[in-house]
Amino acid sequence: MSSIATIIKDESLASTLRIGFFSLAACSVVGLAAYIGYRAAGPNQTYALHSRHPESNDQIEKVLESLRLDDEKLRQIMQLLEQEMDAGLSPATHKNADVKMFPTYVRNIADGTETGQVLALDLGGTNFRVLLVTLLPQSRVELTSKIFVIPQSIMLGAGVNLFRHLADCLLDFMKKENLVKPGVRYPLGFTFSFPCKQEGLASARLTSWTKGFTCSGVVNEDVVNMLQTAIDEKGLNVQCVALVNDTVGTLMACAYKDPNTAIGLILGTGTNACYMEKLDRVGTWDGDYNEPKQVIINMEWGAFGNNNRLNHIRTKYDEEVDLSSVNPSKQIFEKMISGMYMGEIVRLIILDLMQQDLLFIGQRDGYGDYRTPLFTRGGFYTKFVSTVETDEGIAFANTRRVLEDMGIRNPTFDDCAIIQHICKNVSKRAAKLAGACLAVLINRINKPNVTVGVDGSLYRYHPRFKRNMEKCMKNLVNKNIKFKLTLSDDGSGKGAALIAIVADRFQQSQLKSIPSFDDNDDEEVRTPIQSSLSNPISFNIQSPTNTLIRTLP
Repeated sequence: MSSIATIIKDESLASTLRIGFFSLAACSVVGLAAYIGYRAAGPNQTYALHSRHPESNDQIEKVLESLRLDDEKLRQIMQLLEQEMDAGLSPATHKNADVKMFPTYVRNIADGTETGQVLALDLGGTNFRVLLVTLLPQSRVELTSKIFVIPQSIMLGAGVNLFRHLADCLLDFMKKENLVKPGVRYPLGFTFSFPCKQEGLASARLTSWTKGFTCSGVVNEDVVNMLQTAIDEKGLNVQCVALVNDTVGTLMACAYKDPNTAIGLILGTGTNACYMEKLDRVGTWDGDYNEPKQVIINMEWGAFGNNNRLNHIRTKYDEEVDLSSVNPSKQIFEKMISGMYMGEIVRLIILDLMQQDLLFIGQRDGYGDYRTPLFTRGGFYTKFVSTVETDEGIAFANTRRVLEDMGIRNPTFDDCAIIQHICKNVSKRAAKLAGACLAVLINRINKPNVTVGVDGSLYRYHPRFKRNMEKCMKNLVNKNIKFKLTLSDDGSGKGAALIAIVADRFQQSQLKSIPSFDDNDDEEVRTPIQSSLSNPISFNIQSPTNTLIRTLP
């Protein structure tokens, strides 16, 4: 009986296993069939590209076609920029030129051999930084910095109090770093991010306040002189030897590690560029012609096109952005490529497609209206452009998140694909324009190897901007020139310090070339020469610390 029971149990188990196996197989077949059906009906890559992707939609492509620039158009733009540059450099046409081409009086770049300690002040808003930069052999840099707040009462008060506040903070920093020592003087580079007319390497007059500052008694005054007066009142052994533009600082920060650096570029909220120019091309130069016969030019290229010379490539969206801005008909080139305006261009294109019922179909409410910030000026941030373009494949997770933040509930696959397509076209146009204008500078410099130092949030965070620039530039830069784009490292801080130390090194070399005078020399001859020279600056080298970057509390 026991053997019979065992057989029955075994047959029952086998039967159960057979049933389970066939059930599993059946489920697998059903699941596979369902998946195949989904793939056949759903938005796979091939289907998206050939049937539902916006590139196949003639109406959408007609809207975006106005953004596209081929190499022929880009070469025309390059010729126009070259003409504008020459106008800015000529004394006969400089006054009315849009691209101003200001000489910065910076004539030497760092070459990596600089050593010593130098201070920097970086003032660009309600906070400012004090930095100690220690330059070590083999192009090594140590930075110690502290951020200070500027109270609103000082921002709106007398200008003399602003500079006294800067000097107070500098003194506080130097005491904590044990830099207040008898007989030791420090050069200082001053990054002052407000509109100025530069009259020398260490001389610049403020033309207007921005960013919420209204300090009295500063406009049309020499800000370097005001800072130096405040520093001297504190009894500090510090001399401001250079006022720095952020593009020049970007160039200098890169040049310290790469001597082929000859261009600085800012691609962020705004845009600007500088480059090293030969003195014989600078008709507006009012300095000496001693070696080196070169000077860095601050282009202010954001104003390119103010004279309507870019109208042939501007779209109706560019025109609307300009008209609604705080400075209509100004900074035309900047409004086509910079971070402040890119998101707004995308928003206007989205609205245009919505009005043509090509986008967000079915998103209207019961009253036939859309409930979305897209109808608010500035409602689509440029950071959203970068976020959308990080999406790969067909999931569009980031794009969906952005659209849902915009009040678009459950956006369709088509909606997401179209939004990404718009963003790519707008950012690619910006990259091409920046790349073409950069190619003008590289070809003008005409050296075998040219490095471009670049900084700014747009360049730093957009996933494709650099790649699109380089792809465009390969067709426009002369074939005998190799170029490289390098992300700059703290141009407003380290760059300012490097400019200060290079300026001081050049100043000391000039001191050595001045003849000595004895007591029998004519006082009238001796005094003017000696009084025109600044006191030489000595450097205090300290042992390197363990950390390369240190921020004080």
